[in-house]
Amino acid sequence: MIRRYLPQSTEEMIHWYERYVAPVALIAGFLLDTYVFLDRVDVLSGNLFLLSYLAIAACGIMLLNAIEAGRLRHRAYLAIAPYVSIVIQFAFGGLFSGYLSLYSRSASFAATWVFIVIIAALLLGNERFRRLYTRMSFQIAIWFTALFSFLIFFLPVVFKYIGPWMFVASGVLSLAIAAVFLYALSYVAPAIFSEQRTRIVRVIAVIFVVFNILYFTNIIPPLPLALKDAGIYHSVSKLSAQSANGALYRLGGEATHWYETFLWRHPTYHRTAGEGMYVFTAIFAPNGLDTTVRHEWEYFEPQKKGWELKSTVNFEIHGGREGGFRGYSFKNAPEVGEWRVTVRTAHGQVIGRLNFMVAEVAMPVEQETTTF
Repeated sequence: MIRRYLPQSTEEMIHWYERYVAPVALIAGFLLDTYVFLDRVDVLSGNLFLLSYLAIAACGIMLLNAIEAGRLRHRAYLAIAPYVSIVIQFAFGGLFSGYLSLYSRSASFAATWVFIVIIAALLLGNERFRRLYTRMSFQIAIWFTALFSFLIFFLPVVFKYIGPWMFVASGVLSLAIAAVFLYALSYVAPAIFSEQRTRIVRVIAVIFVVFNILYFTNIIPPLPLALKDAGIYHSVSKLSAQSANGALYRLGGEATHWYETFLWRHPTYHRTAGEGMYVFTAIFAPNGLDTTVRHEWEYFEPQKKGWELKSTVNFEIHGGREGGFRGYSFKNAPEVGEWRVTVRTAHGQVIGRLNFMVAEVAMPVEQETTTF
């Protein structure tokens, strides 16, 4: 009686419990990627972690197709064949979990939600892709997507430069690596590759074009840059005292309750007549990467029902500081109403965005001072 409630084999056990284990593993993996393995995009261990997943997936694809093509006929290979697609699935799950962690922290969700949703869909859908992982064309499509997503931020970390030319280099290198991998597959499983060659070339071309469209329309987050902190203040001053992380800033802002950070609403800046305001940001960049960013101040015109650019402030940032390179911009006597400050790269990619309301008051509001 007890025996019939126990799985007959390891494969059967996986089939019984995967619906319960997979969601838990998905959440645990995402949390580990976010807070342990991939806290910073420029950490060697984190990039080796992602590279190992890419290598595992590539080896799994090669092994699975070699078995399918009859190149590996030993009983041991035939025995592990059912589990190879599971290993491939696990590797892709780890990759897209890591990418979702990195890309979602890199920029404003409102500006780059399309790409982040695509990554999230690939991660969540990965649990439903097991049957599709037996097809070479599908394997290559997901692997090429993972490879391109990795090189987009890995090359800027290596070469200490960010911009369109670095993205182009990432694309060219992705195609070159994919070409070498496909050549190896054509040797390992010639019949299967010949049958699906046209479909594979088409799917790589489509993915390559989609990535370029997303990048040049500023939808892909600008990794390895990331907005670590942003806020609106009544005063900003640089202190003569130094900390281990460099100069200190004294920030004078409106007093808030602890729970207000969890409310889904834009903060309100209360100014007296003629008073100006500051937007202070901390932007993370890898060690050795120096670049230009800008604050774009935009006001929502009620009559035109659209955003109008009021001013732009450019400044240099330098990489390496854990909490991000700090900088600020000032707006004198901003109009009452809805505002936003968009933080962009020199090439227009959105690093982050801060929305807020401006209201005029007769007396100065209570302020609290923080040091950053």
